[in-house]
Amino acid sequence: MRQHLLKIGVSGIRGVVGEFLTPALATAFAHAFGTYIGRGLVVVGRDTRRSGPMLQHAVHCGLLAAGCEVLDIGITPTPTLQIFIAHSRARGGLSITASHNPQEYNALKLFNGEGLFFNHYERAELLDIYHQGEFYRARNQEIGNVQQDWVSAPQLHLERVLRQVDVEAIRARRFRVALDGVNGAGSRMSCELLGNRLNCELTAIHVDPEQAFPRNPEPKPETLHELADLVRRSHADIGFAQDPDGDRLAVADENGEILDNDDVLALVVDAVLERVAGDVVVNLTTSQVIDDVARRHGRKVWRTPVGEANVIETMKAVPTAIGGEGSNGGIIFPAVHLCRDSYTGMSFLLNRLAATGLRVSELRARLPRYVRRAGSMPYGRGSLPALLRQLEAEFPDAVADRSDGLKLSWPDCWVHVRSSNTEPVLRIATEARESDTAQRLYGRIVRLVQQLGGLSV
Repeated sequence: MRQHLLKIGVSGIRGVVGEFLTPALATAFAHAFGTYIGRGLVVVGRDTRRSGPMLQHAVHCGLLAAGCEVLDIGITPTPTLQIFIAHSRARGGLSITASHNPQEYNALKLFNGEGLFFNHYERAELLDIYHQGEFYRARNQEIGNVQQDWVSAPQLHLERVLRQVDVEAIRARRFRVALDGVNGAGSRMSCELLGNRLNCELTAIHVDPEQAFPRNPEPKPETLHELADLVRRSHADIGFAQDPDGDRLAVADENGEILDNDDVLALVVDAVLERVAGDVVVNLTTSQVIDDVARRHGRKVWRTPVGEANVIETMKAVPTAIGGEGSNGGIIFPAVHLCRDSYTGMSFLLNRLAATGLRVSELRARLPRYVRRAGSMPYGRGSLPALLRQLEAEFPDAVADRSDGLKLSWPDCWVHVRSSNTEPVLRIATEARESDTAQRLYGRIVRLVQQLGGLSV
């Protein structure tokens, strides 16, 4: 069966460029976006994908047709764009990026005037405008201009991050840092932060935005062999890897071992809770280690459906010190902005090393140990509700959470099965105290999904 590789989800619209995501579709969506937010300033940025300039022009056309003024900030990390939207008091903004998805994908991430993802109601209203084709059509005298500013947004972002850490303590340590920038939108900005602002002895690879992605762009342990080798060769104190739009972060310790993304988030959460009041907000797939860390500090953990927009909606509603999505390397610190931000993560971890005098592996050893297993499977369109009901019936002893797919929990383990927000696949994640338990549970779920006939391979 032919897969339909276009997805409209919590962050916007994305798909494989050419057959599914076309310039015409991008123009129409931008036109709908401009119609919804109203005439005024819209900030536009993009990552380094080959399709970026094409879609950038298409987005400009749609926004101008709606009577908007466009401020193009060029190749820019998504969190940088979000911060700048709110700072510039724009009506909203679009980031042309498919984030961690492969090179052939691209996407439009949509943001409101606060630099936040649209909530459920805003998305529904925007989609109504798009599907009905009821666009505002600017008259000749209403058509605005496209302006460019490629300097102000990165400066603002870095200044805001550095206000949250002890810059002089970090600079004094002269940390040896390895970096894999995946030739993404944040490559040069990361070099500026680590090498110039924080005085690190930086050894960097894949930091040329003119080049293609050298690896799978999602920064996971199985994709970061070059970073691990670089850490060992350069005797680095820590290694960092980003995704193409700079919102996700992966970390290697001084031995070149890539940390689990949930543990990275846990280290940052632990550091923040030592000095900031408030609770923690994470998604359903994030590790139980966050609950253990929060409990040490007497804080509560709030769980949401997967997706940055969902986490942020809850962060706005409860007193929150920090949030994130450990399952994807996303760290959200409200004092910088309500967005996933790899720059905040890198700065906080260096600050933690400077404050404690410990190595990354020693900080990691302080965390409770969990074993996690995750993967993806294709599934038949329309089959998911029945599939999840049958899965739940197979485990009557589990505590079930149906707020995002199905999460089944027991005292010593859990499993989460849901539809991906960004790809036409089923996500399966498990966690347990013991490796054998995690493997058995994951294998059993995969076999059950296959037996229940939910797949379209």
